[in-house]
Amino acid sequence: MSAAAAAVTRLTGLRATAERPVTGSLVEVGVDGGRTVMAKHAAAPGAVAAEAAGLEWLAAARAVRVPAVRGRDGQWLVTDHVAEGAATPAAAERFGRALAALHAAGAPAFGAAPPGGPAEAYIGAAPMRNVPGADWPRWYAEHRVQPYLRDAVDAGDLGGAGAAAVERACARLPEIAGPAEPPARLHGDLWSGNVLWGADGEVRLIDPAAHGGHRETDLAMLRLFGCPHLDRVLAAYGEAAPLAPGAEARVPLHQLFPLLVHTVLFGAGYGRQAAAAARAALAA
Repeated sequence: MSAAAAAVTRLTGLRATAERPVTGSLVEVGVDGGRTVMAKHAAAPGAVAAEAAGLEWLAAARAVRVPAVRGRDGQWLVTDHVAEGAATPAAAERFGRALAALHAAGAPAFGAAPPGGPAEAYIGAAPMRNVPGADWPRWYAEHRVQPYLRDAVDAGDLGGAGAAAVERACARLPEIAGPAEPPARLHGDLWSGNVLWGADGEVRLIDPAAHGGHRETDLAMLRLFGCPHLDRVLAAYGEAAPLAPGAEARVPLHQLFPLLVHTVLFGAGYGRQAAAAARAALAA
């Protein structure tokens, strides 16, 4: 029995009958009764607790669907398997409305971790610290931009001119952030790979880096890495929960966070994109 199959049996009480590796850390496991679950291994301390708490917090909003958590320990997370299907315009519109409802469910503060989730969380493989704050511009600069900016500069993946542009954007955040909004309940890592189009016509979200934040950050990340029928998603979202004036010009500002995370994880190509986003935010 593999480690993944053993973890599924131990954590769910169901006997593993088959398995198929999906990635180095993710295994699809068949269990008694013909069901399938996903077993995900995380070596980083706290990563499983953070992801499980995030999934449960998103599910509690009764808005966007997520796979149910079936068991976990310090290294393994077992969730329902999602049977994938085609991305359709109708599903995209339902997703847009559901995402608006998820954000409207709110959070206690910017940077608030999901209930029961650790402050020391992750976005993908990068550490992400959840520190609550009341003022979004200051919190975003201190806890979502500058930690990754420092790491990118230290690694040589963002040059002096690019780093200076990001610092200028941080300094001007109070004036370019737009109207104040209450903390939204964010997925936190909303790129297209974490949006699964179910065979039943409904979207499921996976791999959250959930926290309280600004709703435009989720939408900016979705735009950054593309999404099927993105125009339908955004239009339906806007009908359900219109964005404040100037949202289009603020997209690069909200993309700074994921671009700097990707710079830390994947190198200087994303550093150049982060610098360009900072300059675009300043020019808006």
